[in-house]
Amino acid sequence: MSDAPRYIILLGAPGAGKGTQAEILREHFGLVHVSSGDLFRENRAKQTPLGKLAEKYMEKGELVPDDVTIQMVMERIARPDCVNGVVFDGFPRTEAQAQALDAAFAREGKKIGATLLVNVRDELLIQRLSARWFCPADGSVYNLLSNPPKQTGKCDKDGTALEQRNDDKPETVTRRLQVYHSQTAPLIEYYRQAGLLREADGEQNIEQVQAAIVKIVEML
Repeated sequence: MSDAPRYIILLGAPGAGKGTQAEILREHFGLVHVSSGDLFRENRAKQTPLGKLAEKYMEKGELVPDDVTIQMVMERIARPDCVNGVVFDGFPRTEAQAQALDAAFAREGKKIGATLLVNVRDELLIQRLSARWFCPADGSVYNLLSNPPKQTGKCDKDGTALEQRNDDKPETVTRRLQVYHSQTAPLIEYYRQAGLLREADGEQNIEQVQAAIVKIVEML
């Protein structure tokens, strides 16, 4: 096990539990959880030069160029709180972004330690995500499989009728998974060819997935 900073990429479909596992890695290894979405919001809110540049593209409905995203990433991981390393969640999304990230890391003498793929079958992901309901009054989230309300369709706290987000409806989940597979399949192969891909069975319970992922990172 090395004392050098660890740079870990988390891959997995919507509902695979990446956010939960990223938090576990943050707590266990002192890693900083970084997502491109958070970086865009932060830079736009602070109106940084990169944020203003990204905003020009976003206002036109265009994708932010990879080099702008990479600059945001490199600026973020240079901050003192990233001394132990970073877990990337939702980035890179494409093979081109992965190549750009590798090039930027190479210039600074850094390297990706591993890319962790949390595997879950589509049918189970659809079940998991479609089971999520929330209370529009207080934001409480329920899962009909793992955390159901005491009374069907009603919030435990105030009895408000529960609602389902559009993103969690079965037909929407299916489309989200199709996009994920079309975007991420080349990325998975890219990291497999680089010898960096490590896979975990995301269909186990949270504790078992946690143990598997922690073991992988400890060996880096």
